[in-house]
Amino acid sequence: MKRRIFIKNTSLLAAAVSLTGTSAFAKAPLKNTLPKWKGFNLLDFFSPRPFEKISTTEDHLKWMQDWGFDFVRLPIAYPGYLKFDRSKNITPEEVYNINEVAVELVDKVIYMAHKYNMHVSVNLHRAPGYCINAGFHEPYNLWKDEEAQKAFYFHWNMWAKRYKNISSKKISFDLVNEPSMREDMNDQHSPSSIVPGDVYRTVAKAAAEAIRKENPNHLVIADGNNVGNSVIPEIIDLNIAQSCRGYFPHAISHYKAPWANKDPEHLPEPKWPGQVGDQYVDRSMLVKYYQPWIDLTKKGVGVHCGECGCWNKTPHDVFIAWFTDVLDILSANHIGFAIWNFIGDFGILNSGRTDVAYEDWHGYKLDRKFLELLQK
Repeated sequence: MKRRIFIKNTSLLAAAVSLTGTSAFAKAPLKNTLPKWKGFNLLDFFSPRPFEKISTTEDHLKWMQDWGFDFVRLPIAYPGYLKFDRSKNITPEEVYNINEVAVELVDKVIYMAHKYNMHVSVNLHRAPGYCINAGFHEPYNLWKDEEAQKAFYFHWNMWAKRYKNISSKKISFDLVNEPSMREDMNDQHSPSSIVPGDVYRTVAKAAAEAIRKENPNHLVIADGNNVGNSVIPEIIDLNIAQSCRGYFPHAISHYKAPWANKDPEHLPEPKWPGQVGDQYVDRSMLVKYYQPWIDLTKKGVGVHCGECGCWNKTPHDVFIAWFTDVLDILSANHIGFAIWNFIGDFGILNSGRTDVAYEDWHGYKLDRKFLELLQK
């Protein structure tokens, strides 16, 4: 290289360092180690009632694939695949009574989803001793009782063994849905707080070990603490990805939702952006909310938004405006997402919204505007 060119290039490099504070040869920031999966939660196994049939069809999965989606999350309630006397509250002993016929229904959905190139995330929405929702009497507390934790590890080992030969590119194991430390596990509106970090670490570590006992390459995901809202710094070193949520603020996403509000009929009208009750809501609050998750990806921890969307009582234009900002922030940081459901009150089909011009789609009512937003 000629001396004049070398001096010129060196000067330009020095100027770049001066302006940015970093060397041009510095290592580029890490990006999210998880793929930017896009898709939906399938609610075939969400209820603790006995699993007897499935509602997801091959057509549903083919539509997802044709529309560009590649991910489904299966929230599972563990009582649905057990045998016990349902006229009484379940006992700790009965939590181990696996019903093979019910488990085979889960197999069927997973293999059907794989046929259409979906990554499947298996999630215990109701785990022994914990669920974000009431409606089934838990015999103990996952975060406090060793007996509940042993059952939790047993269930995860069962699922991991069942799918031990499936690649982590096709399946993952999402430990427990939206953890919190609720005072009364069987009271929907009982006061709750964040799970102590050391407790969450203990439970997540042992569950991951139970899963990886069957296949050391199994992909494990932990939902954020504080009902999915908060990063879990205590497990960063455990090779466990983390799952955030796309429901913030609840004044928009859960407007009039009876399971999330004690007085759903007396709530301030949602706007985006705008004044809602005693707070002004806009994109800047979303940026602040997601920043810890974005920072987590830069530490080499994979992040995915395992649940997101908006209940059907929020005005459609407000929902679309808000969710456009949510998806823009997630997508810019290579974070994928899964809408809470495909068909139903959060979904793109048969949402039950009264202010949407639906398109007929093989007998379903398609919210084309919502679909096109997700496809961007």
